[in-house]
Amino acid sequence: MTDNFDYDVLVIGGGPGGYVAAIRAAQLGLKTACVESRETLGGTCLNVGCIPSKAMLHASELYHEAHSGALEKFGINLSGTKLDLKQMLAEKTKAVDELTGGIAFLFKKNKIDWLKGLGSFESANSVKVGDKTYTAKNIIIATGSSVTPLPGVEIDNSKHVVVDSTGALELPKVPNHMVVIGGGVIGLELGSVWMRLGAKVTVVEYLDQILPGMDGDIRKDSARIFKKQGFDIKTGTKVTGVTVKGKKASVTIEPAKGGDAETIEADAVLVAIGRRPNIDGLALEKSGVETNDRGQIEVGHDFQTAVKGVYAIGDVTPGPMLAHKAMDEGVAVAEFVAGQQGIVNHDLIPGVVYTHPEIASIGKTEEQVKESGVEYKVGKFPFLANSRAKTNRDTEGYVKIIADAKTDRVLGAHIISSLAGTLVAQITQAMEFGATSEDIAYTCHAHPTHSEAIKEAAIAVLGKPIHT
Repeated sequence: MTDNFDYDVLVIGGGPGGYVAAIRAAQLGLKTACVESRETLGGTCLNVGCIPSKAMLHASELYHEAHSGALEKFGINLSGTKLDLKQMLAEKTKAVDELTGGIAFLFKKNKIDWLKGLGSFESANSVKVGDKTYTAKNIIIATGSSVTPLPGVEIDNSKHVVVDSTGALELPKVPNHMVVIGGGVIGLELGSVWMRLGAKVTVVEYLDQILPGMDGDIRKDSARIFKKQGFDIKTGTKVTGVTVKGKKASVTIEPAKGGDAETIEADAVLVAIGRRPNIDGLALEKSGVETNDRGQIEVGHDFQTAVKGVYAIGDVTPGPMLAHKAMDEGVAVAEFVAGQQGIVNHDLIPGVVYTHPEIASIGKTEEQVKESGVEYKVGKFPFLANSRAKTNRDTEGYVKIIADAKTDRVLGAHIISSLAGTLVAQITQAMEFGATSEDIAYTCHAHPTHSEAIKEAAIAVLGKPIHT
């Protein structure tokens, strides 16, 4: 140890960013501790977010395929299919337990001390956990984010009526009617789960389109797809109140630009209007670290705050609140602390919506490119013309590639497809190495695969698609 500190690195928060930072720091030979108050490691993502929601999305999709008759065209005739929601929830919990337990094992393997409890600063080099104070030469803030509340709307997950994303993963029965407040990623994913299981789902979005921040074509076409699936989507609409009576809720809405109000009766209301950084209780003022007007902690290229030796990563810093961003930052910050060069390209953080079909984006949207004044070309290829998608009868969506008109370098890509989250990795890697659309177009892709749509979209940028 140096300078008589208890630890070389102390990480506050055991979520995707925090636990990865702790593991990487330990791998680099630094004596490391991680402060986490949950009974299990993994943070929101593994415990009540990314992982359990994907378990429910997968299970509900299987149920919907079996129950809706969608498999009959393949000669698979099922009858008497019924939902065992209790078992579905149990399998979700099992997956969570396996993964969180795996992180606890990795902590032991790497000799990381798990300091159980809430951490708060005593100084820039000391953190209090329970009744004990620990010192560290370097402290990494990785406390993540929590649900943004809607003013005037009380969330009580225990009553299963007005819930947040955590409560929406634990509903004991399928609601007849669910109202989702917020047309972003979380609302659409969890709305998809319950709609597949039999609920009527109404999405209320304040903006004029769902999926804020995504490419305009994607926003428009995904809304069309979701409406076809059965979503009732009300855009340009604000919620003015939610009242609960027994096991029912009344949601009052009106046009965002003014107009007559109406009331929607629902069995469950999901509040999903976004997330905010977790900084309450950290006593940041004792460390000298300040936040910006959005409650975020500003950091430099090495993730160090304005206070020497205090770092921050993940959802408490500016940028998209995504687990994979936090994980990459966790590796990078540990390497910076160890005197190495950490690398995260914040311009190339893919985003995925795990609905069916999935929606994935990387790089700039067409609107952003247009606003920058750069001349550009667009290539699109529909999965309707992709042989594997056609064979699977899974043809919804397309690949859209945007490239600089002069240099041909790929500036952005946007995909709607059942495999969009997997497919976007190829384009992300291509962009990381400065690829042009021609580079992608002349790369051999296996046939028949969904990935051929990427090749064809790149060819379309050049103006000569083969199969359309």
